[in-house]
Amino acid sequence: MQVLNELANVARRKMRMSWPETNAFLSMIRALLPVQPITTETHETGLALAERYGLSIYDATIAASALHAGCDTLWPEDMHDGLAIRDRPRIVNPFRPG
Repeated sequence: MQVLNELANVARRKMRMSWPETNAFLSMIRALLPVQPITTETHETGLALAERYGLSIYDATIAASALHAGCDTLWPEDMHDGLAIRDRPRIVNPFRPG
């Protein structure tokens, strides 16, 4: 869910998409990919990850969601490239050269 919020923010502020365009884009993403809800358990795991790995609360919430969803890889642009959260998921910057 946090990723959808960040996508909406980028679509509106950086890409200057209209609200209808933003909603259509988000609907397409939701149709293609499963969305992990932010639960109390996700929140608590996120806080623990933020403390343990030095992540921001927002990044830790995304990592917690990926952990609870059983993801092997998390592809953020600006997290700790190469870090493995509790052995999985591994954080990989998709824009890193080479």
